[in-house]
Amino acid sequence: MKKTCLFLLASLSSGSIFAQSNTEAVVRKVADNIIANTSFKFVNTKTNETYESTKGLASSPDIKVASKFNKWMYVNGVLTIGMIQMADVLKDKKYADYSLHNFEFIFNNLSYFETLYKAKNPRTEFGAVFNITNLDACGAMGAGLSDVNGLANKPEYKAYLQRAADYISNKQLRLTDGTLARPNPRYRTMWADDLFMSVPLLARMGKVTGDSKYFDDAIKQVESFNKYLYDTNTGLFFHNYYEDVNLQGVGHWGRANGWLAVAQAQLLDQLPANHPKRPELIKLLLRQISGFARYQDQTGLWHQLLDKPDSYLETSVTAMYIYTVAHAVNQGWIHPKYISIANEGWKGLVTKITPDGQMQDVCIGTNMDEALKFYYTRPTELNDTHGLGAFLLAGTEMVIAERNAAKDKK
Repeated sequence: MKKTCLFLLASLSSGSIFAQSNTEAVVRKVADNIIANTSFKFVNTKTNETYESTKGLASSPDIKVASKFNKWMYVNGVLTIGMIQMADVLKDKKYADYSLHNFEFIFNNLSYFETLYKAKNPRTEFGAVFNITNLDACGAMGAGLSDVNGLANKPEYKAYLQRAADYISNKQLRLTDGTLARPNPRYRTMWADDLFMSVPLLARMGKVTGDSKYFDDAIKQVESFNKYLYDTNTGLFFHNYYEDVNLQGVGHWGRANGWLAVAQAQLLDQLPANHPKRPELIKLLLRQISGFARYQDQTGLWHQLLDKPDSYLETSVTAMYIYTVAHAVNQGWIHPKYISIANEGWKGLVTKITPDGQMQDVCIGTNMDEALKFYYTRPTELNDTHGLGAFLLAGTEMVIAERNAAKDKK
């Protein structure tokens, strides 16, 4: 693939210079911006003093990580998966080194925050590491850490992964049939998001340990989420299912649908090639792809509410869908012609990358609500971390797709 980039101006409204640029260059631009803005420092939020390490610091609940990319948050788990994939696809170890450094930075400073946590200081940094109480706290970060540990092979990482997997398998609230659910804000409510907050880690644990129980549970979740959340009228998924009234929620929220798609693709990656459930899982994934393709805007992007063209065009779901389609084609799971969906999506998505490598129009973190207006009015934020990992995944799959297309022409 040629390294030369031709940067053409996109629409003035997007402020992007990457409308028709080299795919690899765009992906690197976003990743390099993330790396440049990760400080690997701590800050006292009251005095604004910064520190390279917590070693020797007096115990204080005001000490926090300075960069949002060092936070123990599920979005950074997705970012880790994307960075590790970039390193592999682009054959550039700096992206893997970044993720290795990030987890070393966290784990090397855990003891300071564990002392604060045990002293019951509220909102202690990295508190979710010590007390896993929900899927958001462990699933995605666990999946990212699993990929890192494939390179680092550290006992402390393995110990955390076992704790996280045990939480998902044995402690998270479930419906009576074993489907993962949440206790809040309504008891025993399913969230589409949770397929990603569980299945990628379960699938990785299945592959790493060789224990089929993790695969069995992951497959059960995919089947159950398709059962409870799929909307036959639209071919889309509802954000929620409420067990107390046996009804689905109100909206086909974009990113929730994206989480479902990416989770299913990641399960197929880890599942043994001869697993008897593989054909069924591919069929379910193709059903979702066929469904969301119907709602792709002429810009290539998808909407915040997928079936509501009066809702804004949103980039995190677009990245997730591009990744899912391109990956499914690249892996040979679905017909190569489906790549046109990803191609159109990518054309639209790169117009939302600013000249300095920031991602526009990402919906911020979102809860759930019974009123559709809630989803319509969720704000967007420049370079919100909910979109960045998905962008790296999408971009690297498009690099692979372009390489494959070039080979086919020879």
